[in-house]
Amino acid sequence: MKMKYLLIVLGMTLVHSACKKKDDPIAPIGPVTNEEEVITNLTLTFTDPSDATVQYRFQFNDQDGEGGADPVITADTLPSDTTLLLSLALANASGSITQEISNEGTDHQFFFQRTGVPFFVVYADADANGLPIGLSNVASTGAPGTGTLLVTLRHEAIKDAPDVSSGDITNAFGETDIEVLFPLVVE
Repeated sequence: MKMKYLLIVLGMTLVHSACKKKDDPIAPIGPVTNEEEVITNLTLTFTDPSDATVQYRFQFNDQDGEGGADPVITADTLPSDTTLLLSLALANASGSITQEISNEGTDHQFFFQRTGVPFFVVYADADANGLPIGLSNVASTGAPGTGTLLVTLRHEAIKDAPDVSSGDITNAFGETDIEVLFPLVVE
């Protein structure tokens, strides 16, 4: 009799458990993804390699983020026929995120597209796989002129696609974290 009673209680417990409504279903665990960076400031600093006190800056500032007020974009005039060191710094409301971009270098690459004036950028940094990031570079100007410089940061670019490691954005794909069009004046 005790065994029969025990089986009945056990059976009722199983039926009760199976019918119980779950208030908070557990979501399946998936891969953790890195969201696009929120970037409100981008500064390009061009430094004379023979005199670090000679610097030129291009700056993008959009404190209220996308939408709202227009961003403020400024750019110094660059000297012609010159080679300069080019470093990039990024920030958001939390502060500098340049180191974060560097730490996640395998997931990030900057691209520099110019129009209207001779201007060339060669990457001077690399990620853990030996592919460029673009936080440190060497820039060269040519003859005087005016044009534009489009700076793009891609997240999860296909860095080993044809010509991407040499700065061609065509096959890079990925998501754009920031894209800024600077005026480019060379005198």
